[in-house]
Amino acid sequence: MSECCKQTSAAASCCNSQGQDIHKNVKEYYGKHLKKSEDLKTPACVTPVCTLPKFIRDTLTDVHEEVTSRYYGCGLVLPELLKNSWILDLGCGSGQDCYMLSKLVGEKGHVTGIDMTDEQIEVAKKYIDYHMQKFGFQQPNVDFVHGYIEKLGDAGLKNNTYDIIVSNCVVNLVPDKKTVLEEAYRVLKDGGEMYFSDVYVNADLPSEIRKNKVLWGECLGGAIWWKDLFKIAEDVGFRTRLVTARYITVNNKELESIVGDYRFVSATFRLFKIPRSRTKERYQVIYNGGIPGHTEEMHFDANFTFKKGEEVEVDVETANILKNSRFVDVLLIQPVKEDLSTTSGGCCPKNSKDIIIDPFILAEQLKAKNPTPIPGGCCGAKDCC
Repeated sequence: MSECCKQTSAAASCCNSQGQDIHKNVKEYYGKHLKKSEDLKTPACVTPVCTLPKFIRDTLTDVHEEVTSRYYGCGLVLPELLKNSWILDLGCGSGQDCYMLSKLVGEKGHVTGIDMTDEQIEVAKKYIDYHMQKFGFQQPNVDFVHGYIEKLGDAGLKNNTYDIIVSNCVVNLVPDKKTVLEEAYRVLKDGGEMYFSDVYVNADLPSEIRKNKVLWGECLGGAIWWKDLFKIAEDVGFRTRLVTARYITVNNKELESIVGDYRFVSATFRLFKIPRSRTKERYQVIYNGGIPGHTEEMHFDANFTFKKGEEVEVDVETANILKNSRFVDVLLIQPVKEDLSTTSGGCCPKNSKDIIIDPFILAEQLKAKNPTPIPGGCCGAKDCC
């Protein structure tokens, strides 16, 4: 654990002076050093985690070229059921995800992006009118704010405002991860979720790696041990689910020599602001369909995919999340009246020990299913982007 970091992990909290230095270095890296995604020294900030569905690819084609050229992200942060939602993007950069989300939430929804890098915010604001005209909206439904994602109050963001928070490979760049999650929890509405992709490591990183400016800027030096995310999220009050994960290869001999045997993954998690469940009942869930882009099935997380019309028995926590979130309107959720594991057509319940929470285990399983790596970052494969 770092000498000045005495909380949950070495990256969870740092002394003020070190935190200020990190902010300064990250601003310089993303504001002045990087002009486009090709300037990155590793693929960590452009690692794809899944093939993009067609409706997402179609939305991406509407985003201005200058915005996409300055995009840095390690996953897909476009969750289901977005219509009319109020969304906050933490570390929005040039605004690619914000503009995609603004189209998907529609004119009655709203998207706010916040970023600490002046150059990125300037690019994002530059194309508001362009995208509103492209989407056919009469009034802008997106705005951009300069500020720090661990100081949302200073940027004027109020309690219980947003239905969904997204973030794409940004939390690792912040020295105090717990404060980021605390602030996210504060501005989320009850039942809201934080849906975000980021970089995680298989053990606590030593200080010599954390102090490397290039590794921090490349989203590796600030990565936390994945178990620390669960601990921090639990302390804040979130219920945590793993969605997907993929191994990251450094592909830079100089940086590989510094990183050594540590392994990294890009992983997507969804954190829900819901009350703890007090019931011990088992539940079955039936997806009614109807979510745009997910009409026949909804991939909720690494453990549960709900196909339209099919009964799926879920654990207590999953049922509690679904009942207290925006998904309640598209699902039939009811207590189990019989043992589905002994009836035909039923689905055996997943015990808590069966729930996948380790992104490295998930990455290994997904790699075994699809051993061919996707080249060229987010847009380098057939049917991607």
